Amino acid sequence: MCGIAGFLVAPDRSAPDVAVLQRMTTSLAHRGPDDQGLYCDDSGIGLGHRRLSIVDLSPLGHQPMQSATGRWVVAFNGEIYNFRQLAQELSASGTRFRGHSDTEVILAAVEAWGLQRAVRRLVGIFAFALWDRSSRVLHLCRDHLGVKPLYFAWTAAGFAFGSELRSLERFPGFDREIDREALTLLLRHNCIPAPRSIYRQARKLLPAHILSVPADVATRPEPVEYWSAAAAAEYGQANPLRSSDIEATDALEAVLRDAIALQMMADVPLGAFLSGGVDSSTVVALMQTVSSRPVRTFSIGFQESGFDEAQHARLVANHLGTDHTELYVSAADALAVVPQLPTIFDEPFADSSQIPTFLVSRLARQSVTVALSGDGGDELFAGYNRHVYVDRLWRRLRRLPLSSRRIGAHIARAIPSGLVRRIGAFSRSQRSRQIDLGHTTHYLDKLAGVLDASSADDIYRRLVSHWPRPTDVVRFAVDPRTRLTNDAAHPSLPGITERMMYFDLVAYLPDDILTKVDRASMAVGLEARVPLLDHRVVEFAWQVPLSQKLRNGQGKWILRQVLARHVPPSLFDRPKAGFGVPLAAWLRGPLREWAAAMLDESVIARDGFFDPKPIARAWADHASGRADRQFQLWDVLMFQAWYAERR
Repeated sequence: MCGIAGFLVAPDRSAPDVAVLQRMTTSLAHRGPDDQGLYCDDSGIGLGHRRLSIVDLSPLGHQPMQSATGRWVVAFNGEIYNFRQLAQELSASGTRFRGHSDTEVILAAVEAWGLQRAVRRLVGIFAFALWDRSSRVLHLCRDHLGVKPLYFAWTAAGFAFGSELRSLERFPGFDREIDREALTLLLRHNCIPAPRSIYRQARKLLPAHILSVPADVATRPEPVEYWSAAAAAEYGQANPLRSSDIEATDALEAVLRDAIALQMMADVPLGAFLSGGVDSSTVVALMQTVSSRPVRTFSIGFQESGFDEAQHARLVANHLGTDHTELYVSAADALAVVPQLPTIFDEPFADSSQIPTFLVSRLARQSVTVALSGDGGDELFAGYNRHVYVDRLWRRLRRLPLSSRRIGAHIARAIPSGLVRRIGAFSRSQRSRQIDLGHTTHYLDKLAGVLDASSADDIYRRLVSHWPRPTDVVRFAVDPRTRLTNDAAHPSLPGITERMMYFDLVAYLPDDILTKVDRASMAVGLEARVPLLDHRVVEFAWQVPLSQKLRNGQGKWILRQVLARHVPPSLFDRPKAGFGVPLAAWLRGPLREWAAAMLDESVIARDGFFDPKPIARAWADHASGRADRQFQLWDVLMFQAWYAERR
């Protein structure tokens, strides 16, 4: 995995020099600690590359790389898992390769087939900048599901791009004005969805898109989609598998095994994250079936009750015979990460599982350079609690008068958080499969927030919102339209569960989960791979009927069947748990002084982005124990910490 940066300026402008490109590229050194390369010519193009060597460790893998004809130059971040198959096909047609890197295969494929066809043939995770010296066009490309990031901006000096915002900040004329609409999205979703960024001038390239910028940079073309998650979902629903349970399980295992085997390709040590949950356990189990030696697995645990996943991971690792490493992290270890978060994530980001994700990445990097992850299973196979409950909840709610539901919401909000925790403790003692209210009173707030919803889709939008009305908090802002609220752009899907899975796939997954994993892993020079998000697996998953994903009130049914062939269900059959930290308690305890300083009304008022009053109320409610406001407060805290670093 690597980092890329660069620019394109019109010939009649004063071109930024190599020193600018050097600064932009060096800012991404954490993403590629092994090598750096720069390419400039008098056409106004500058391409920079930081390399984390994974495949073809020789100098023949150095970037930016030119094609054999000299027409194309590429700076590439990512991995192409099927590059050997593509190389064989290209070689059969007469292509000769100098080395053994996937970068060279990208160039040869574009040379032979053209950019659009070549990108559609790639199986992998990637973000790359491709300069066509013949037509003088710069092409930016991002992978199908948005695993690898790519930002871009037009400034007075020209066009700039980079793997992270920090590289764009070093380009002349870049304007760091905060986008207040993006700030409302941060408070709603704890991340900033593409194509927006925290800066008004910068944008993220959407997954599965190509942006082609001509050399004069006078026009601002729109990105073009080369693969569609919406089309994959619609096709899959219109052409479902008509297989028995056993046949469908066989087919899924075959697809997953192929994807995982491809992603185990590396010329450096490789392992996997293991939480003991269904997704990561399935990935590790199938890795072990195709590996000639024990797979290296890594997990972390916390001593706090309800937040320890390591015990489950240990049992799975012992059963599979992996070479397992676990680390129990103290509260002090975890809290020491908090001051680093603005630097690690570069853009305000407020999913608190960023802390354990960074810690397990740091642990893994001590032994391996590549780690496979189980991300994507929930989105593809109905694994989130909302996939199980929303349809059932709406069917009941819509029978009640709206006035009665509003009264119920008021009562739910009035229940003391201490009582909620006692209810949750009782539910755990009964080994209930229902949502564990004891994990956090956040769930009761969510219930109160959806009782007066107007539709099942409205319930979903509320469930994925932290601050229900962020424009009441962000000053001088409006709530912008997103992929979740733009009904005209939604695919035609049969029910709310399928729609939720789609929204999670195209919004929550790339903007939250994959952003978290990319920044946390790249901060320590670790490449994280996500085999469940091979786009061929995604296309297959949409053809699996919902009845084989969601059964008897339990999600990921078919994925569990695959795993049960390798691991006894008793080792993984338990309620869904997130990869979380005891944030609510930390904010009332060891983080209280830091949070109070960040949320001080005078500081909030001075910075001018938020109305201090609703934040002060949320902080008072949380600090006193009257309510759990950890998620809303963390959104604000992560922006304040980020802004304080850049002020």
